[in-house]
Order: sequence, then C-alpha cells, then structure tokens
Amino acid sequence: MHHPVEHFPTQEELEKAVQILRGAKRIAVLTGAGVSAESGVPTFRGAGGLWEGHSILEVATPEAFEDNPALVWRFYNARRANLRTVKPNPGHYALAALEERWTSTHFTLCTQNIDGLHRAAGSRQVLELHGRLTRVRCTVCTLIEDRPGETLDELPRCPQCGELLRPDIVWFHEMLPADVWLQAALAAEECDCFLVVGTSAVVYPAASLVDLARTVGARVIEINLDQTEVSHLVTLALHGKSGEILPELVKRLG
Repeated sequence: MHHPVEHFPTQEELEKAVQILRGAKRIAVLTGAGVSAESGVPTFRGAGGLWEGHSILEVATPEAFEDNPALVWRFYNARRANLRTVKPNPGHYALAALEERWTSTHFTLCTQNIDGLHRAAGSRQVLELHGRLTRVRCTVCTLIEDRPGETLDELPRCPQCGELLRPDIVWFHEMLPADVWLQAALAAEECDCFLVVGTSAVVYPAASLVDLARTVGARVIEINLDQTEVSHLVTLALHGKSGEILPELVKRLG
C-alpha cells in the first residue's frame, strides 16, 4: 500500500524561491489536479483511472460520448454534484494573492483543472486549458452556457435547438481551445518565472508550457508532493503540499 510522503521544503529552499519570485517582473503558473486534490476533488488519473469499473477512456472521449452519452453524462453529473461540496484551499487563495501582488497584466494562471476553484478563490487572469465542468455546450448549434450548481437531466438538451448538450471540457483525443492555448503559450514565453504546481506536467500540450518558459530563460519553480518527470529540468523543486508551501511563500514575500 502506498502511503503519502510528508514533505516540507527547507528554509534555504523557501528563501531561494522567494528570491526568484522577487526578481520576477512577469509570472506564469501551470496548475493541475494536485491543487484541487487538497480541496477533496478526486484525481481520477491517480485512482487507477477507473470509475464504477469503467476506464476513464470510456467516459472522457468524444467516441465514448457518441457510443453511450447517458454513461458519460452520469459520470459528469457525479463530478458536478461533487463540486457543490468542495471549496478553494489555502493554495488557491495564495495564487490569487500572488496575482494581486503582480497585477493581472503581469500574472497569468493556466490550469488543467475544470473545477473553477481558482476563480472561486479570487483569481482573475485564469486560462482554463481543459474547459470548465459547470459549462455546457450544444453538440449542434453555437450555444455555450454556464450552469453551476444546477442538477441537469440524464441527457440534457439544448434550450435553443433541442439537440444534446455535452460538458464544455476538453476530452482525450480533442484539441485545446485555440484562443486559450495561444494566450497560455504567450504567457509562458513572456514570463521570467514559471510555477508548476500540483501537476506531473506529462499531459501534452499543457506540459509544453514548461518547455516554452525554459526556452526563453525563465526560472522554473516546481511545487509538487513528490518528484515528477520535470523535477530534473526545473530551477528549484519544492516538495510538499501546495496548500502549505504557497501560503508560506506569500507570507515570506511580505
């Protein structure tokens, strides 16, 4: 049985991170499932990738939706219901505080998460790379609506044209929204400090933001529970909970 490893960075590591942040004019951040896990949002990838005995590929691809939309909607309605019980954690609030300090013109938060918790914590400059769970879009017409907190039908229909709605999120085998991706790439290319928080940074194309930032010479700080595929590439790796490390960095920045 795998037990979570309890880490916290050393004083020297924390001070080095603060110095890097202090020297930065523009900051870009990439967050992933680890940040939301601390709020109680399940990380399906980490849970063996199974949901009620179904592989994640049976509920999170366009092909799955075509084959069995009722099953896919059951999965996403369960996730939508879970959102009503979760709240932002100290890590979310710390990222909002960093944006406050640098201002929205010099701070961009790119997230792979679809739960909307960054916005709930007060972050404004948020690029949701994989969409948002509370939003729905029509499979035929142009309708896109945010329907937070609402219990949807088993097979929800478009109020405009009557066709089937789908979650407005990016599934496996789908492209990221081009406009959002371009903004994220630009933020990575223009930053001088890039934070990788709560993500293993192995899912492309989101993971390539780290490469973009490194290419332009940005200092990269990783904040993750354990070592990841990018740990050996970053300027500084801080291992521990983002909900503990980020507030500590904000406190030290003063």
